[in-house]
Amino acid sequence: MRPASGRLPESRGRPICRSYTNACVLCYNGIQSKSKTGVLTMNVLLINGSPHKNGCTNAALAEVAKTLNEAGIETTIFHIGAAPVGGCVSCGGCGKAGKCVFGPVADVLPLVEKADGIVFGAPVHYATAAASMLGFMHRLAISGGKYLRHKPAAVVTSARRAGTTTALEAMEKVPQFFEMPLISSTYWPMVHGGKAEDVFSDEEGLQIMRNLGRNMAWMLKCIEAGKAAGIVAPTAENDKRTNFIR
Repeated sequence: MRPASGRLPESRGRPICRSYTNACVLCYNGIQSKSKTGVLTMNVLLINGSPHKNGCTNAALAEVAKTLNEAGIETTIFHIGAAPVGGCVSCGGCGKAGKCVFGPVADVLPLVEKADGIVFGAPVHYATAAASMLGFMHRLAISGGKYLRHKPAAVVTSARRAGTTTALEAMEKVPQFFEMPLISSTYWPMVHGGKAEDVFSDEEGLQIMRNLGRNMAWMLKCIEAGKAAGIVAPTAENDKRTNFIR
């Protein structure tokens, strides 16, 4: 597992991690993960939408990532940072540049494009997902939705006490819009705690994260098996647009 900050390092095709072992991702800009045997592997991008890089949300994502690694799938945790991220302001910059031109969304797009699956994580703030994460997801959807389509997705949240289910519902809207198979677990994917150390004591919450990771790995391998058998992703109808104004 390799944490990532909001800025992409230059890789020039070289390993960016100095302590890689079995299956290092060679670069951020598009080479699929390779093991030392040269066999291509899959990779999952986990996006930490908390202002705290190493807080409760990261603890939950790390448990998912560890389980994915055990299944032979590479992972990257990307932290959107602590700076406020607003929603889309319809500036039109992405239409000209081909990507969002502001903040961490511009940085994460190369990772999103090459990921086989994506996990969105955020803490609960006032009974919904953290506002910066929702703004980030909306900007990502508008400027990079083409990179999301048909990729398995999951959402996880963390809270000291309540608001988790409404936070999950808020984050699910983007995957649902882009035909992303939504990966579930054995309970709503949440952990509880006021700090990362508390999450480590949430045994059921961590179990839920591990089961989610196993289900994500299973779905990714099923999709790869389907591709190998000649099964292609469906083509959606998209020629009807209606509104309710008469």
